[in-house]
Amino acid sequence: MTRIAIIGGHGKVALELARILAADGEDVTSFFRNPDHTEDVAATGATPSVLDVEHTTPAELAGALRGHDAVVWSAGAGGGNPDRTYAVDRDAAIRSMDAAAEAGVGRYIMVSYFGAGPDHGAPADNSFHAYAEAKAAADQYLRGTDLAWTILGPGSLTDGPGNGLIDVNPADTSAGTATSRANVALVTAAVLGLPETAGRTIEFRDGTLPVAAALEPGN
Repeated sequence: MTRIAIIGGHGKVALELARILAADGEDVTSFFRNPDHTEDVAATGATPSVLDVEHTTPAELAGALRGHDAVVWSAGAGGGNPDRTYAVDRDAAIRSMDAAAEAGVGRYIMVSYFGAGPDHGAPADNSFHAYAEAKAAADQYLRGTDLAWTILGPGSLTDGPGNGLIDVNPADTSAGTATSRANVALVTAAVLGLPETAGRTIEFRDGTLPVAAALEPGN
């Protein structure tokens, strides 16, 4: 049994991920900010834990993560307020990486987005700019750590069914990058069981290959 910590545990992807992992017999702790969400999280089979990552110190985060084998970052400020976006999607994410290292948690999965990076292309006056900048900084920081990291870049999120079929790193995006949240959860669960994906940035969308095959090196 693996002990897995999910940060941002009440998000749609995180709730589905917790259900998948718990059904597979993993020991899951889901961290979330709002105590009103405790029952929703508990219903997935995860152990609910209230933790406001925006206002938690690295030492407190390390204490919460200690004893886990892997961390999944699936938290986000939800847009709207640039200051809070930077505080959560960049600063808190980076604190969680430092905390994971301090706590001896070697494996770290970052749920990012398709096209993340310094060349994200969102102009400064675009409402998406702060999020794009924050994610670029967090992803880059993670790549510079000694953690066994994997960065996942799903495309535009939908609530469609998770059929377990994806395309990884597609060169042609003319048909779009729609990705069901259920498939994001499936990919995240698969990556947690594939230590050989450490050090990879994996962009994907709903597609044609079963997840296991799509995640093989070279795809």
